[in-house]
Amino acid sequence: MTLSEKINNDMINYMKSKDSFALGVVRMVKGAIQLEKINLKRDLNDDEVIAVISKQIKMRNDSIAEFTKANRTDLVDQYKKEIELLNKYMPEQLTEDEINTIIDEAFVKINPTSSKDMGLIMREISPKLKGRADMGKVNSIIKERLNN
Repeated sequence: MTLSEKINNDMINYMKSKDSFALGVVRMVKGAIQLEKINLKRDLNDDEVIAVISKQIKMRNDSIAEFTKANRTDLVDQYKKEIELLNKYMPEQLTEDEINTIIDEAFVKINPTSSKDMGLIMREISPKLKGRADMGKVNSIIKERLNN
C-alpha cells in the first residue's frame, strides 16, 4: 500500500468515526498532495508524498513559533496536535547520533576545506536524511563543524 492510499484509507476511517479534527488535517494534506500532483502532471511516489507532508509540518512549526510570540496558546496546541497526526505518515526520524554519523561519513568522503563546500556536503547527505531529519537542524550542525 502506498502512502497516498494509506492517507485515503485513513480519511475514510476518520469520516466513518466522525473525527472532524483528524479528518480536517488529512484533507489539508490530501489537498497539498493533489496540488503537487497537478503541478508535476503525474502521480507522486512515496518520497514525494513525504516531501509534501514535511512541508506541511514545517509550515505548522513556523506557525507555532509565530503564535508563541503572540501568546496564542490555543492555536499552538492545535498545531502541535496536527503535527503529531502528520508525523504518523512520516518515516521514523533519525536520532542525533545517527545524523552525526551520516555527517561524519560525508566529511570523510568530501574532506571540506571551507564553508564553500557546504553545498557538496548537503548534496551528499540529503538523499540519506530527506524526510527522516529536520534539515534546518542538520544545516546548522554542518555550519558549526565547517566553522571549527
